[in-house]
Amino acid sequence: MNGAEFSALIRRRTLQSVSRFVFGMTVYALVAVYVETRTRYHLYIEMPADLHAAFALVLGWLLVFRTNTAYDRWWEARKLWGALVNVSRNLAIKACDLCDTDTAEQTSFCTNIVAFSFGLKDHLREGAMLQSLPGFAAATDEPEHVPGYLMTRIYRQIRGWKSAGQIDGDDMRVLDAEARQFLDICGGCERIRKTLVVRSYRRFARQCVGLYLVTFPWGIVDSFRLWTVPLTAIVTYFMLGLEIVAEHVEEPFGYDEDDLDLERLCETIRVTVHEIQERAPAPA
Repeated sequence: MNGAEFSALIRRRTLQSVSRFVFGMTVYALVAVYVETRTRYHLYIEMPADLHAAFALVLGWLLVFRTNTAYDRWWEARKLWGALVNVSRNLAIKACDLCDTDTAEQTSFCTNIVAFSFGLKDHLREGAMLQSLPGFAAATDEPEHVPGYLMTRIYRQIRGWKSAGQIDGDDMRVLDAEARQFLDICGGCERIRKTLVVRSYRRFARQCVGLYLVTFPWGIVDSFRLWTVPLTAIVTYFMLGLEIVAEHVEEPFGYDEDDLDLERLCETIRVTVHEIQERAPAPA
């Protein structure tokens, strides 16, 4: 690991969040070691080792379920955006090859496709503005739901091609098969963003982790003595690290290092769609 990679590692939000708790638990473990080795009060607070091991097993199952649930949300979001990349390319190819229209009309259609991905990205974050999308800087409309507005423009162009005889009914059904997936993807992303993991379950998981860490030093100090301090720090790092990572991953559309790289995905769509439009056959 070079210096730049190490610097990026220590600046990660997850590590910074966990490090504060690790420091606090290290000091707490020192208190347990002091009570065990220097006072007689340890006779009143000793814990059976078997009880603590059973609690650790139950907590492990809880954390596994918590992490898997959060990762399922992240992976579903990634599949939706992967599907968006594919349908954007497919719709651009079919529109440019099936429709006998001029270059300006093809460019406008591809601009709407590219703008949809950028609009969906902003819609899932702080909110989309039509004027901030590529190709719409001079737009005067202010739609509340930008992805829906852009799909309306796409369908109006397809209907105009059908009315002008530039595509037939079969071509229109082919284009519709791709175009209708856009709002399906948008709806799937909105469902992930607006339906968080149940708050009671998240609170219960955190309480269980906190209770385990509070009792951990007292459960092992009789056997490990001074080694209780580094063991407590290590266990705290992994336990809280899993919980914090799950909390970050379950909301995949933000700006954290664990979230989806939506900017790169939107740029991929922009580059490939424009390349398809540039290589499209000249209209007859």
